[in-house]
Amino acid sequence: MAKGPEAFRTISEAAEELDVPQHVLRFWETKFSFIRPMKRAGGRRFYRPQDIAVLQSVRRLLHDEGYTIKGVQKLHKEQGVRRLMDDSPREADAQTAFLQPLDTAERERLWAILDELQAAKDLLDEGLGDTGPRG
Repeated sequence: MAKGPEAFRTISEAAEELDVPQHVLRFWETKFSFIRPMKRAGGRRFYRPQDIAVLQSVRRLLHDEGYTIKGVQKLHKEQGVRRLMDDSPREADAQTAFLQPLDTAERERLWAILDELQAAKDLLDEGLGDTGPRG
C-alpha cells in the first residue's frame, strides 16, 4: 500500500522518491542548513512532504541546472528557501497538499514570514559563531 501525499517518509523512501542514494541526503544535510528532517529516537530521520519538496528543488538545482553546492548555498543565503522552490514541479504539489485552503495573498504572506524567519536564523547563526572563547 502506497503512502499518501501527506505522509512522512523515511530516508530510504525519500531517497527512492528523489532517485538519489541515502548517503547523498545525509551529505546534503551537512551542506544545507535548511534541510532539517525530523529525527526520532536513535536519530531516525522522517521527511515531511515540505522537506521532500525542498530536497526535490535542491536536486533539480544541483543535477539539472548545474548549480554547485556553494551556488545553492549562496542562492539560499541571498534569496531564501522560496527561491529554491521557484519553478519546482514539486512546489505545486506541496502547495496543493498543504496550502489548498489558503488564498494567494495568504500564501505570499506565509512565504514572506518564512523568508524573514530564515534571515533571522542566519543572523543568529552568524552571531553564535562569534561567541567562541576570547583571549
